Amino acid sequence: MMSTGKQKSTAGKQIAQILAIYFPQIDYSHKDAKKKLDLTLELEQFFYTPDGSYFISEVKKEDIFILPLDFQHFRKVCMSEEFYDLLEKKPKEALFCMSAAVHQVLHSKSTDEEMEYCAKVNIRLHNHPESMIALKNLKAAYIERLVSVHGTVVKVSTVKPLVVQMSFACTKCGTTISCDFPDGKFSPPSVCVIHGCKSRSFNPIRSSARPIDFQKIRIQELLKSEHHEEGRVPRTLECELTEDLVDLCIPGDVVTVTGIVRVINTYMDIGGGKSKGRNQGLYYLYLEGISVKNSKSQSEPDNSQDTENVTKATDLLDLYSFSQRDLEFICKFSSEHGSDVFRQILQSICPSIYGHELVKAGITLALFGGVRRHSMDQNKVPIRGDIHVIIVGDPGLGKSQLLQAAASVSPRGIYVCGNATTNAGLTVAVVKDSMTGDYAFEAGAMVLADRGLCCIDEFDKMSAEHQSLLEAMEQQCVSVAKAGLVASLSAQTTVLAAANPVGGHYNRAKTVNENLKINAALLSRFDLVFILLDEPDAKLDKRVSEHIMSLHVGSGNNSQTMKKLTASQSVNSTDLNVKSDSLIVRLRLDPRKDNDFVPLPGPLIRKYIAYARTYVFPRMSKAAAEILQEFYLKLRDRNTSADGTPVTARQLESLVRLAQARARVDLRDEITVEDAKEVVEIMKESLYDKYVDEHGFVDFGRSGGMSHHKEAKRFLSALNKQSELEQRDCFSISDIFSLADRIGLRVPDIDTFVENLNLVGYLIKKGPKTYQNEQTYGIWDSSSLVPPSSSALGWGSKNIRDLGFVVVGTSFVVVGVGMGSKNERTYWIWDSSSLVPPSLLSALGGFEERANQRDLGFVVAGTSVGCGGVGVIVVAGT
Repeated sequence: MMSTGKQKSTAGKQIAQILAIYFPQIDYSHKDAKKKLDLTLELEQFFYTPDGSYFISEVKKEDIFILPLDFQHFRKVCMSEEFYDLLEKKPKEALFCMSAAVHQVLHSKSTDEEMEYCAKVNIRLHNHPESMIALKNLKAAYIERLVSVHGTVVKVSTVKPLVVQMSFACTKCGTTISCDFPDGKFSPPSVCVIHGCKSRSFNPIRSSARPIDFQKIRIQELLKSEHHEEGRVPRTLECELTEDLVDLCIPGDVVTVTGIVRVINTYMDIGGGKSKGRNQGLYYLYLEGISVKNSKSQSEPDNSQDTENVTKATDLLDLYSFSQRDLEFICKFSSEHGSDVFRQILQSICPSIYGHELVKAGITLALFGGVRRHSMDQNKVPIRGDIHVIIVGDPGLGKSQLLQAAASVSPRGIYVCGNATTNAGLTVAVVKDSMTGDYAFEAGAMVLADRGLCCIDEFDKMSAEHQSLLEAMEQQCVSVAKAGLVASLSAQTTVLAAANPVGGHYNRAKTVNENLKINAALLSRFDLVFILLDEPDAKLDKRVSEHIMSLHVGSGNNSQTMKKLTASQSVNSTDLNVKSDSLIVRLRLDPRKDNDFVPLPGPLIRKYIAYARTYVFPRMSKAAAEILQEFYLKLRDRNTSADGTPVTARQLESLVRLAQARARVDLRDEITVEDAKEVVEIMKESLYDKYVDEHGFVDFGRSGGMSHHKEAKRFLSALNKQSELEQRDCFSISDIFSLADRIGLRVPDIDTFVENLNLVGYLIKKGPKTYQNEQTYGIWDSSSLVPPSSSALGWGSKNIRDLGFVVVGTSFVVVGVGMGSKNERTYWIWDSSSLVPPSLLSALGGFEERANQRDLGFVVAGTSVGCGGVGVIVVAGT
């Protein structure tokens, strides 16, 4: 018995020494100190048990000792009510007691050499549902309480050293005094501790400082549709992270931070004069972090071959977490509806908008997304899996409602309006911290929607921001170089955009670029381009009007709405000029069979999409690959436009992504032939919208460039003639208008016509309302039988084009004008190897001098059969 008592007293002395590390000012004569000692001893005994030994085995030994503690697991095996009471009232003391207990157990199980460098053991408590709180409920009542908050990281500061302990030397007697700095507040000793010294002057001993890593982050609440509050600024919270918690997140990550609520008086806000006393009582809440769980650590795997990563995609976070009820619903819904899941989900997205089945199909596939490849392989270029969709159309067709509905059902959706968005607000901003003076990143919409959906309305109103989207949409990252900070942030975001055409209504006579004023490079990054036109159709107009009226009459009752809607619909009217076996008919609700259809609630769609994106990674079957390849090759064969190739390998990658998304909808691991056929039909509709002209013909040259090619050639020919006559190449806009009137130019809008000529390079803008004529020259071999007419030229750009000229030797210089027809100017070529200078009279010899002859200084590297300007002629044309 005596030996047992000695062992207890020895253990008590050891635990008291360890407690002094965590509580430097502890007084064991005080009642609270005895409670801490008893609690530490109780926890120590628990960690010696088999259940407690599991937690000790989880201790990570790096630069410091860390114990990741799953609170739910700990609660099941540890019955210490004193610990739980103290954790609720004074969480920091409770965690320090546990740290001391773990410290003692590790000390007893290891050699002194291993523990002598261990200053402290950090407890990283997580998975504490009772402490989970919304940011809007975080008020003064939670000060010094343990809470867990969930949100998006919008700002991350740089990592800095924070001194938590330092020694000071008295300048009078030389005594060394060690000081701890709780909460990072620098507080040197006020007076010397030696009796009789009473000195108040101290020198810090900087070599004795014990720094730790320190970082501040700001998290913003997740804006979900069911909790969204209109007109309120999203709430944010500053979090302070130390030691092993730094560098665990970047802007755009979704994190769960568990910590203790603290308050701070911001002296920076204290002004002078009248405001000095008023602000001294104003404090701000911040969170002292205990643990950080990042959703990216449980993020979706790279591709279907990474099977070991699939099991890690579980858990605590709302973004990709599933309860037992969620999994039961997903399995039951998928098994009940089978191949009809696509139609069920599609019709549940924005049911208030009637029709537009293929547009909703494209949005649904974009929500599910394709499979991102090679994101972890440094030797391969990553291939994006996100599907970008743009909807262009006349006003009043429900584009904005479709975007808002898509953002509400996406597991992570952000809706922004283009006319109120800046470049930095869309990508990333660099801001200066008023407290420290450091620069930090603040994430914009594309970064905040990482691994989610970013809906951009009024896409045509933000022309200046289009350039910043080029990299984010294809390379899936946002690179920034501002204020000395150069970095790249992840932006694996699906872009769903809506735009109104120029002038209010879409004009089929114009190309997509002319209707939208969007850069061709940006437009090519969209996998699907849907164009909604408000065209009169008696049957469709009747259906839409009945649908709208039934929404008002039914007062939100879905089944009654559907019955009222289908009451007057006959079976024959379901066609609307569409083939009976087409995808549109299969996706449309049947008036007889689906009269009791009830749309799926948004939260269930969100869970289903999140499950498919997390666990389903389809592989391409050989038969499906052949169908996609055959369709792509047909497109390439038909694409014989002279001004570019709009159908590129990007379209083939789009087909693969869409097929992967279609298989994901049905939770299948393999892409079937039916998936490929449906995707081809959707792509056909998108391409038809993009390339069809006002007469209904598909023209693959309409992806870019300009319309009215014949009128453009006629106008430029007249402008070239005017330029030769007046000996000038710059014209004001009024000169251009008068010339257009004189030749009877047949275009709907001359301003737009001139702007398009400027875009494609025929006219160069030299100032306000001033344009320069850019002539083009081609080389024609006069020995051939083809006359130098515009049909023989066949070019339409500034580039010089050789039409059969053989390069053999000497160079020639264009020096003068020969005889030509009304719209064609021929120039004689002078051999620059001769000693005759290239003046008009000497070079042209017997030709008579004309007022419009001039030396163009045009050098041609080559010769023809003739010499001295006999065989080769340069023809100026457009």
